[in-house]
Amino acid sequence: MKKIIALLLLPILLVSFSGITSCKSGKTKESNKEQKLVEMEKIKTIEGEIESNVYPLPTSAEVIKMLTDLEVGYIFGISNPVENAKKYFSTSSKAINLGVFGADLSYATLYNIQQEVINYLDAIRSLSNELNMSKIYDETLYDRIKQNFDNRDELVKVLTSAFNDTYTYLADNDQQTMALLVVGGAWVEGMFLTTHVSEAAYQVAGISKNLLEQKKSFELFLELSKPYETDPIVSDFIKKLYPVKKVYEGLGTSLTNQNIMDLTKAIEEVRGQIVQ
Repeated sequence: MKKIIALLLLPILLVSFSGITSCKSGKTKESNKEQKLVEMEKIKTIEGEIESNVYPLPTSAEVIKMLTDLEVGYIFGISNPVENAKKYFSTSSKAINLGVFGADLSYATLYNIQQEVINYLDAIRSLSNELNMSKIYDETLYDRIKQNFDNRDELVKVLTSAFNDTYTYLADNDQQTMALLVVGGAWVEGMFLTTHVSEAAYQVAGISKNLLEQKKSFELFLELSKPYETDPIVSDFIKKLYPVKKVYEGLGTSLTNQNIMDLTKAIEEVRGQIVQ
């Protein structure tokens, strides 16, 4: 995921630096040459900082683990039904719901609902095959999950590795827009699962804290999407996120029950549009 962030942000940096260079007239050729060397060195430095310091959005596995740590119960029937995998025909809807099903897989896996794990792996394989990513979600993934059912920390690593492989594959094959949609779909579903826990769980401090922390992830996602705003697919997805954006813009440093209800409603509206 860090690689995706670097891929998305570096073109902006390159344009910015080239613009600075083109605007400086009256310099000697030698001075311009030195300036270009300095600027390229800055780009290399920033690239290194992006790779090492810019953290990716938390994966759905990391978000769901918070629920299990707080001992919030599993809710059957809340995830996107696996039968819906057959309804996604466009490449964009497949990418978005690959992310959605990834979050659902995390939910079932970290709660050790084994039949659901099998079901969601099958749904993910179906979509990933159509997106030419069958190797990432092969039989060995289920074997690794099964071997670590009693170790949640290790399960998070296994799932995160699979998700990162997905993002990397898309980015390496010049499909950054699809990578963004996978990330976006996973984020929405992770938030949907988090906000639709039992009403009593709203009183758990960790839930409020997590929802507030996800504001940073949401803002980062919007920032990463900016270079692709002219892409109609990305633009359409960002428009769908407006209800969430509106709620987050009105939040303070803590959440009230009303804030949580507003965010829950906004996430539900967005999620309804992408899973259909």
